[in-house]
Amino acid sequence: MFDVGFWEFSLIGIITLIIVGPKRMPEIAKEVGTYIGKVKRFIINIQDDISDELEIEKLKKHLDSMDKKSNILEVLDDTKNTLNDIKNNIDQK
Repeated sequence: MFDVGFWEFSLIGIITLIIVGPKRMPEIAKEVGTYIGKVKRFIINIQDDISDELEIEKLKKHLDSMDKKSNILEVLDDTKNTLNDIKNNIDQK
C-alpha cells in the first residue's frame, strides 16, 4: 500500500529526534510500537472475521445444495411408493 523504505523511516526518525529531543524519543518510540502492534492485531482480527464469514457462506451453500438433493430424493421415493401402491392396486383387481 505505502512504499516506505529505509530512507523514509530514517528521515522520519531524524525529524522526530529534532522535534521531540533525545530524552523523549525512547518513550515515543515505545508508544508508536504499541500502537503499531494494536493496529496489526486489529487488521488480523478483521481478516479472520472475513475469512470466517466466507467459510460460513460456503457451508451454507453446501448445506442448501445437500438439502435440495435430499428433497429430490424424498420426492423420488414418494413417487416410487405411490407408483408401487397403484401397481399393487391394479394387480389386486
